[in-house]
Amino acid sequence: MSDTTAEAPAGAPAATGSASGGPESLTDRLRSPRTYAVLVGSLLLLVLPFYLDRFWLQSGLFAMAAAIGAIGLNMLTGATGQLSMGHAFFLAVGAYGYCVLAGESSTENGHTLTGLGLPTWLAAILAVLLAGAAGGVFSPIAGRLRGAYLGIATLALIFIGQHVLFNAGSLTGGYNGRPVPPLSVFGFTFDDSELVVAAVPFGSSEKLWYAGLLALLLSALFARGVLRGRPGRAMNAIRDHRIAAGVMGVPVARYRAGVFVLSSMYAGLAGVLLALVFQRTVPEYFGMILSLEYLAMIVIGGLGSVAGAVIGAAFVSLLPQVFTHYSDSLPLVSAPGTGGLAPGEASRYLYGAAVVAVVLFLPGGLARLGLTRTKKPKTPRNPAVPRQSAAPNPSAAPKNPAAPKNPATPNNPGEKS
Repeated sequence: MSDTTAEAPAGAPAATGSASGGPESLTDRLRSPRTYAVLVGSLLLLVLPFYLDRFWLQSGLFAMAAAIGAIGLNMLTGATGQLSMGHAFFLAVGAYGYCVLAGESSTENGHTLTGLGLPTWLAAILAVLLAGAAGGVFSPIAGRLRGAYLGIATLALIFIGQHVLFNAGSLTGGYNGRPVPPLSVFGFTFDDSELVVAAVPFGSSEKLWYAGLLALLLSALFARGVLRGRPGRAMNAIRDHRIAAGVMGVPVARYRAGVFVLSSMYAGLAGVLLALVFQRTVPEYFGMILSLEYLAMIVIGGLGSVAGAVIGAAFVSLLPQVFTHYSDSLPLVSAPGTGGLAPGEASRYLYGAAVVAVVLFLPGGLARLGLTRTKKPKTPRNPAVPRQSAAPNPSAAPKNPAAPKNPATPNNPGEKS
């Protein structure tokens, strides 16, 4: 077998790493500051339940649930270009679907609550599939509409969902909601029964913390694989130019419908996690404001980016909690119910201003701020050959030497001068 490796020409800079991404490129990637930051952040997230109190753990769980829902919406709106205003409806389907599937039939606040009593882990999976089925029912409309028309159509889901949630008392419990059964997996229950780990009592928030981290990790990795693969390229083509995508053979309507169903399943998973954290589902929470907050998450974090969805979800969901916790120390912010500017209103003003600032000055979102841009050193084209002055060569002569057109010759005696 002949050696097909060509030698570099003299004076050319040596190539580092193989062309196919060999061990050297992998080593460089592992030694990058971004890898160290990810490792340190992962270790910090794992040890936080040992040091934080219940308030901050619940705030972090709200952020995880919001990040899962924002990832799904970002695949629909950011990557495919389909505007959806009904994301809160699918969160409600996941939350209440879990309550109905896992709960027991009982009577509370004058309502006879219906429950199937399924195992909670199975109820969580079926609730996510139920949200996907609800998205599948709406997917033919999502496949044909786009832009503001799809946004208005999905807006109708919010009004339909609110009407059903407030009036279907046997399923939702009416205005007061219904309790949420705790999750149980292989005999381990995520409730407030005390569990001591390293001399630290673990309640429901501490236990759900690791379940939320696992759900967020799997959701982010799956979405990252979708966006970086062939489906992601097709989604970006539909977003940028749907007619050109159809000419290239991309089934535009099918992709739009499929991404809408996938986004609905992400919202259903986020709804299940929210219900487990709240421990009670209330219809008023799943309204128009929640859908607008999810749109703010993906715009602030960065459209079409998984990391941007996580960053935007953390920003929008944690801001009201921080304002509420430190309302006594912050200027112009008062405690809830005491008059003045409430923490929730102040947070909406702030991330509303953040949306405007991001659109004007940072179109890529907050995720662009975390990217480390490494510029490759520019090398001259001929670094080893210095420019020298050309020496005259006597043997070289011009191909067409210039000659006088009319040489001066004496006149013939017979010619007239």
